[in-house]
Amino acid sequence: MQNSVKENYLISGFFVFFLIFATQSGIGGLGSPNIMFKYSGQDAWISVFIMGLGLHLIIWMMFKMLGNPAKDIIDLHQLIFGRFMGNAFSLLMIGYYFISALYVFLTYIDIVQVWVFPTIRTWELAALFICLIYYLVSGGFRVLTGFALFSTITAFLLFPLIYFPIKFGNLNYLMPVWNHSVPELLRASKASYGIFIGFESLLVYFPFIKAVEKQAKWAHLGIVINTLQFVVITISNLLFYSQGLLKNTLYPLLGITKIIQFDYIERIEFIFIFCWLIMFISSLCISIWSCTRILKRVTNLKPRMSLILILTIFFIVVVQFNEKLQIDALGNFTINIGIYFVFTYMPLLFILYLIRNRRKAKLSTE
Repeated sequence: MQNSVKENYLISGFFVFFLIFATQSGIGGLGSPNIMFKYSGQDAWISVFIMGLGLHLIIWMMFKMLGNPAKDIIDLHQLIFGRFMGNAFSLLMIGYYFISALYVFLTYIDIVQVWVFPTIRTWELAALFICLIYYLVSGGFRVLTGFALFSTITAFLLFPLIYFPIKFGNLNYLMPVWNHSVPELLRASKASYGIFIGFESLLVYFPFIKAVEKQAKWAHLGIVINTLQFVVITISNLLFYSQGLLKNTLYPLLGITKIIQFDYIERIEFIFIFCWLIMFISSLCISIWSCTRILKRVTNLKPRMSLILILTIFFIVVVQFNEKLQIDALGNFTINIGIYFVFTYMPLLFILYLIRNRRKAKLSTE
């Protein structure tokens, strides 16, 4: 409950905007547009918009379930399923956050190996980044919140670069509008979930928010801004690439950055990639922190010990991935699991929560 989190660990409500924005500014935005394009073509931006609208409903459900009084997903599971079964479901969520973090981590490593350091080994990059993750996560949730603020500022500074593909784009590539069926748009919308993945950590850090009942607006604002950002990014990809080229382009957003030229800066894509590190590491750290938080709540394992354990397992798993096809398979698996978790499990949990509250209210009136 809210009173289980000490006052000095709480964050102001408006920081929810930065946390939502930062966790969704992960690696999915670099590679997802060409996947969506296979299903909905020039209407891919509509699919992104549909996904963004759907997430508002999920955020509303989360605030309804976790508020009054404030609690996290562990409390909610225990409330609905009982202590034993509730803790079992909470432990399963560690796997979800772990896989989400793994997908983001491996995708960024692949980008660095393809675009910047083709001869560097996976374990070398993994060891370097894991040291950084340990340093940030061990600082606690308030440190991660501050880093999320820094990540959001970085994203806003990079966003104007979208001007260049729009400037040189071909408007005909967006025509005709709404030329695909609703099932095709929904299929592409499902593929776009890789862009939005990460906001589910709200289920874990919810009790850390001050006066949480009044802060839903900041979470919705984070979803709105991210949705608009990803819609614009998708449109810029569609304007710049022909249909055939976009389907076969790996990381199309990075390909666009190669056309950007300044008299005083060369190879903008290198700067872009390493700036994206700030955004991806924020999403990754909050997912890893969520794993340690659940372990602490369910097993009473100290966060520092659980962090070392999780990162050790994380490193061992990461070095097993040596091919792009394996990373793509992991990405598809993560997106599918995320879709079922957010749009099936969350509504089901919400219905069970409403039934439990109705029964409780009926018993109290008898």
